[in-house]
Amino acid sequence: MTLQQLKYIIKVIECGSITEAARQLFISQPSLSAAIKEIEVEFGIVIFHRTTKGISLTAEGSEFLSYARQIIEQTELLEQRYLNAKPSKQLCSVSTQHYAFAVSAFVNLISSLEADEYEFTLRETRTYEIIEDVAFFRSEIGIIYFSSFNEKVLKKLLTENHLFFTPLFDAEPHAFISASHPLAKQKKICLEELDNFPCLAFEQGTYNSFYFSEEILSTMPHKKAIHVSDRATLFNLLIGLNGYTISSGILNSDLNGSNIIAVKLDTDETMRIGWIANEKTPLSTMALNYINELKGLIARYGYPILE
Repeated sequence: MTLQQLKYIIKVIECGSITEAARQLFISQPSLSAAIKEIEVEFGIVIFHRTTKGISLTAEGSEFLSYARQIIEQTELLEQRYLNAKPSKQLCSVSTQHYAFAVSAFVNLISSLEADEYEFTLRETRTYEIIEDVAFFRSEIGIIYFSSFNEKVLKKLLTENHLFFTPLFDAEPHAFISASHPLAKQKKICLEELDNFPCLAFEQGTYNSFYFSEEILSTMPHKKAIHVSDRATLFNLLIGLNGYTISSGILNSDLNGSNIIAVKLDTDETMRIGWIANEKTPLSTMALNYINELKGLIARYGYPILE
């Protein structure tokens, strides 16, 4: 085993494919595959599932990766301490449901850095893919929510993937509507009042189950429903069609403008929003800093932080 081989394996996970990793490493794909095979033979394990759709970590591979990352991080600290080596590029990857506060915290994190180089990834994506990203180490942190409806199912899925959930705050569901919406001046909206307006929701692809819905009260029937894949499109439709969506109530006018407002929904349901991580590996300093940015931002909106 060599440090270079460990770096190869880490790069394959970051890229999601051996072909792309080889391209970025400036080596041939057969050479990279051979280096990985040598490690697998030496330790008597299989690190990757190889299919026509690409590669994914095996259970053994997930555990091996956590050790490999720790070895590489400790090696870099030694080089910086005794060889005056240049600090490695700052890395951080987060997968999240479509929350403005998650983006705002990411902006704050990067703005606070004094690093010459960094490479961060922020993925606003589907619920099941967030869980997969963290399970297979494509992201260090995922941001999702629990409700009385989905908690049991999601907790089971997290346990099966060796993930844990840490709550951040409890949010009262709000309707996001345009500032010119007929109901915009109300302090509280009930679902019946929204019945004649289009309900906008983020589509969940293959795993299009109510349990994976980003919108609480997802089992409620709607006369008009539109499914979208990104937040910008959803906001444009909110304005253009007088539609609505249900979310946490936290908006950022710097990022989203002042055309969208949040009005409290008349319901006893709550959203427990938090972060997930893989129990097999410790979080990096950047990931911990991101969590602190999340807590600071949420506290500034007046929500008590859950510990």
